[in-house]
Amino acid sequence: MAVPRATTIPFRQRPAALIAVGVGRVLAHLSPRRIRVVLTVLRRHAAPATYHQATVALDAVLAVSVLYGGRYCLQRSLATTVLCRMRGVWPTWCTGVRTAPFIAHAWIEADGQPVGEPQGPGYYRPLIVIPPSPRVPPRTRSRRRQRLSQRYLDR
Repeated sequence: MAVPRATTIPFRQRPAALIAVGVGRVLAHLSPRRIRVVLTVLRRHAAPATYHQATVALDAVLAVSVLYGGRYCLQRSLATTVLCRMRGVWPTWCTGVRTAPFIAHAWIEADGQPVGEPQGPGYYRPLIVIPPSPRVPPRTRSRRRQRLSQRYLDR
């Protein structure tokens, strides 16, 4: 369980956090396979999140949703991940088990360490991990557009 933090966020940041909380609730009702598919699609073209960016997103989620400070780890981790994505970054989303006491748990990681969790990295055993997507160098034009451009230039 994450350590609840009493934070406030600026009014202009609240709508994004509330949207992320709503999306997190919807995603939490999906099967693990569908969650994996949705998150894999969402992570595209996002930079890896730093620990600070993930912590700021978690604080925003906790500020707008009182319930997420407690035992709703799946919804909290999904909402934080969605909020990070809305900001252009992606943390590593994990779901698995805590070793002692043995219980299912979901969390996010950034820079190789769990964000907002009282225990260190070895305390959790991930079963499903959605890391940031590998960075692919962006192409200036698609191959199809390059062929079409070349065809028109050859005329």
